[in-house]
Amino acid sequence: MSLLRLDNVGKSYAGGQQALEGVSFAVESGEMLFITGHSGAGKSTLLKLIHLSERPTRGAVLVADRNLAKLRGRNVALHRRSVGVVHQDHRLLLERSVFDNVALPLRIAGLPSAEISRRVRSMLDKVGLGAREKARPLQLSTGEQQRVGIARAMIAQPAILLADEPTGNLDPTLATEIMQLFAALQAQGTAVLIASHDLALVRRLRKRVLVLDHGKLVDDISPEDLAA
Repeated sequence: MSLLRLDNVGKSYAGGQQALEGVSFAVESGEMLFITGHSGAGKSTLLKLIHLSERPTRGAVLVADRNLAKLRGRNVALHRRSVGVVHQDHRLLLERSVFDNVALPLRIAGLPSAEISRRVRSMLDKVGLGAREKARPLQLSTGEQQRVGIARAMIAQPAILLADEPTGNLDPTLATEIMQLFAALQAQGTAVLIASHDLALVRRLRKRVLVLDHGKLVDDISPEDLAA
């Protein structure tokens, strides 16, 4: 049984805009893959359907064989707890500290304060922000804000991690370090899906690549094919 499966998924918006059409693929636990394609190809829409920020117009999105279309109310919130998301626009709580932003998923899950403090400080050290835990987001650079968002998405060790252009505001060295953190999550059994324009990074990491073109899945490239 695949952790995540999309069966003939389509998504249309008001006015007839077709964001996705006939998309089908499966992802296993502990698999890391990239989703590439031109701007407007449907990458962000695809991630939103998995997170249940949006729902498909056609087809089915299944997580652990459960059709997300059937989830309502509290079950939507429970699903989202198992999915970490790195947003392009960070979506940080501006009035809260870096520490509080990263701690949020653990507080929602009801972890003890001592455990939250230990895990948050460990994660902040991993993303190079150990000295910035008391800062507010607006006191940080764009790249630092991105790292806070990444730390928050990773902190609860989700079953699925979705990252929308996570390295867009990072220098190449830091981008590589962040990808190594994602790979560590992969080793723990998390499925990691990364939407990215950074083709050089994609080729270098040699992970599976899904290619979208005008809402259609036009290629599914194995790591072996990338290495050839």
